[in-house]
This record gives sequence, C-alpha cells and structure tokens, in this order.
Amino acid sequence: MRTRNLLIGLLLVSLLFAGVVSFYASGSPDGLEKVSEDHGISAQAEDHALDDSPLADYGVKGVENPRLSGGLAGIVGVGVTFVLASTVIALTRFRRGPRSRAHE
Repeated sequence: MRTRNLLIGLLLVSLLFAGVVSFYASGSPDGLEKVSEDHGISAQAEDHALDDSPLADYGVKGVENPRLSGGLAGIVGVGVTFVLASTVIALTRFRRGPRSRAHE
C-alpha cells in the first residue's frame, strides 16, 4: 500500500470518528477530571482566557445543535492537526534534501 493512500484512509477514518462517533463519547468526566473533582482541585479552577473562542468546550460557537456543533469542532480539529503535521513533515523533508527513490 502506498503511503499516500494510507494517509488518505487514516484522514477519512479520523474525520468520521471526529464528526460522527465523537457524539457518542461518554459525558462523564475522564480520569484526570474525576480525580480533580474528588480532591477539590477543580473547585479552584478559573475560566480560561480562550473560553469564548469559536471552538471552546468541544463545540462550535453559534451552532445550536449539540451533535452538529461537536462534530464540526472535531472535524476542524482533525483538519488543523492534519495541516500542521503535513507542514512539519514537508519542512523536515525539504531540509533533508532530495530523497532516494529506492524506498518508494
């Protein structure tokens, strides 16, 4: 299997999970959040500087449907991560110079 096909497949699966399956994730606190609640640490929490950002709290600001809001936020997150990772990989390859065709 070619690397490009593998990456496209992984991207599509990631988008599917972020956009659809993420809605079915548990609403219960995760392990770290549970421990912070049990030990009173969460009571000391303050609002984050980016609490009013467009993607705050695992949703898209202005989208009223929670399923759609969460799905869109997940898709945007996957997209941003993919672009950043692709940029890092491209810059790394560029700095190494021409690569050998023997490994393809």
